[in-house]
Amino acid sequence: MRPQAAGQGSMEPDADQQTARRPHIEVRGLTMAYGDRVVLSGVNFTVKRGEIFVIMGGSGSGKSTLLRHMIGLIEPATGEVLYNGVSFTRADPEEREAMLRRFGILYQGGALWSSMTLAENVALPLVEFTRLRPVEIREVVSLKLAMVGLKGFENFYPSELSGGMRKRGGLARAIALDPEVLFFDEPSSGLDPLSARLLDDLILELRASLGATIVVVSHDLASIFAIADDSLFLDADTGTAIAQGNPKVLLEQCKDRRVRRFLTRGQEAAN
Repeated sequence: MRPQAAGQGSMEPDADQQTARRPHIEVRGLTMAYGDRVVLSGVNFTVKRGEIFVIMGGSGSGKSTLLRHMIGLIEPATGEVLYNGVSFTRADPEEREAMLRRFGILYQGGALWSSMTLAENVALPLVEFTRLRPVEIREVVSLKLAMVGLKGFENFYPSELSGGMRKRGGLARAIALDPEVLFFDEPSSGLDPLSARLLDDLILELRASLGATIVVVSHDLASIFAIADDSLFLDADTGTAIAQGNPKVLLEQCKDRRVRRFLTRGQEAAN
């Protein structure tokens, strides 16, 4: 604790304390549309620092669309997204670029460059955004690949790797710059159950080791229940978010049949 000056009463929280208490991510009044077609409207939620937050919902509910708005690939019709209390939506290009460098993103297929080795793929952001020497970049690349279980695969090309390995390779690249926020778009898509479970375990390990806030788009129930601290349920029929909370708590306490039907995959109707 910081000592107080003599004769000084209670102090205001310092900047670090204020940052820790402030939501890491805030989404305020977000409306998302393609032309005249509104996909989602009135979306509001917060994500705490260091938690794993899952965006879930059925097909066509706008999960990936919401993620794309959060990382600036699509601009909202109304509303804004804030990080550490600073508006990402309203930031000028230079400010937004600086904020983007604190993000790591894993797309569904891993999005590795097929003409580059795994090591070259992971090195890309380090070459682009740091002043590290080549030997230092090689050291960081080796460390990141080891963190995702791919030590020894530096010189392999994406075509020589399994689907799960390509995902982990994409994840190694996503964490190359030690991001504050990690985004995953359907990380278990296309994986067998064992590979999906191993990826869930890796996400939990990376949260612990990096201290990052993690946002995951998923419809995979096993993954949702395994990793989520908090979640948001998007409903395709109403075009908005209708529930937020830990999915295990929502399963026990949420009265909305749409949410329960999703979390039980229709088991209620069968019973």
